[in-house]
Amino acid sequence: MQTMANPTNDIVMAVDHISKLYPLYAKPSDRLKQSLWYALPSFLRGRPRQFYQEFWALQNISFEVSKGETVGIIGRNGSGKSTLLQIIAGTLTPTHGEVKIDGRVAALLELGSGFNPEFSGRENVYLNGAILGLSNAEITTIYDQIVAFADIGTFIDQPVKFYSSGMFVRLAFAVQAFVPKEILVVDEALSVGDEAFQRKCMALLEQFRQNGGTVLLVSHDAQTIIRQCKRCLWLYQGELVLDGPSKSVTDAYQKMMYQPTDLIRLKEQEHRKSNIENQPSADGFDPTMPRPQETSYSNGMAEISNCGMYNSLGERVNLLVSGQRYDWVYQVRFNEAAHQVTFGMMLKTTDGLDVAGIVTNRENMTFDYISANAVMEVRFSLKLNIVPGTYFLNSGVTAICNDQTTYLHRRVDIEMVRVQSPDSRSPYGVAYLEPHITVKQIL
Repeated sequence: MQTMANPTNDIVMAVDHISKLYPLYAKPSDRLKQSLWYALPSFLRGRPRQFYQEFWALQNISFEVSKGETVGIIGRNGSGKSTLLQIIAGTLTPTHGEVKIDGRVAALLELGSGFNPEFSGRENVYLNGAILGLSNAEITTIYDQIVAFADIGTFIDQPVKFYSSGMFVRLAFAVQAFVPKEILVVDEALSVGDEAFQRKCMALLEQFRQNGGTVLLVSHDAQTIIRQCKRCLWLYQGELVLDGPSKSVTDAYQKMMYQPTDLIRLKEQEHRKSNIENQPSADGFDPTMPRPQETSYSNGMAEISNCGMYNSLGERVNLLVSGQRYDWVYQVRFNEAAHQVTFGMMLKTTDGLDVAGIVTNRENMTFDYISANAVMEVRFSLKLNIVPGTYFLNSGVTAICNDQTTYLHRRVDIEMVRVQSPDSRSPYGVAYLEPHITVKQIL
């Protein structure tokens, strides 16, 4: 990593054709053979010998970041995100290329990696500060802020080996967060601690950006990237696939992450989509979207089949647009006659939160009797006023058996759907309330 001699146009970071090679040895003896070959005088080496396989974690990565910019980085595990951040932070040397930096970089990568478990929290603050290049006097000026932010009480004077994992990462985060810096590099570190502490982290990040700080943020959560970053980089197998507005890049990532053969086509289209962030989203069907692990149980009296989501044109879809209307449809074949029948569905988030549960009897629809061998089509017309994200769908049918409400058949996590934002906005929360906002001066 080099310091930029003459930074221009507010560019504070220039990543220039970075590549990183890792040698992969099949067995320890191959590593020894390679070392011995390198140790030989050049006139004894003969032809080049390579006892390892090459693994390129990064290949020819180039981009620039301006002062005050917040840039997100997304990609599947193993795509090279952490390797890139380590090179930018100066803890890893690239095989080829260089990084030029204008200003001090603080990195929230492997939190607490420089802590000594036998030292107290106080001692580790000074130790970590010294590793980061601060003098004792400089650390003392920010010490009270670090302790207040970590909020671990009297444990600050106890050895960190007695800390809970939450206390450990909170203190490590606080040290890095208050180090004087111009550039902050964050690798999934904003998920540390409980919800209240995460809010503090986000507030600190926002304050840093408002003061002109530059941020590189890695996250697997597309909505976090959209909310926090106007620009996003997508890495795939060590290559930079897309660099553009966060919404368009994350939409492409979510749609294409299971279709790597289409990445070449994506690259070819990149330069023809200069206004992609302002284009409305469209629904569709992604045949490569993985099927969830379904759970099903039944008493044999009925069978649910042919489940699917359909748009207003009657097309089967699993890529949806927030705020649009869709039909969740399934069929039920009754193997036996049933009384007091209800049909239902459930929409829930990836972490199991029930977003909406709808059953026919709550909507004042009653089915007192359905005969054996009858086939019923059930259609729930839904306006998806939910924020972008991934959701799962359930279906169920119940009846009164032996004076008790009993599931005739229930299918849990039948289908996964992915909801996109309708435009460049990035709604937050769970519900999408279609806001219409007016502001006027009254005095």
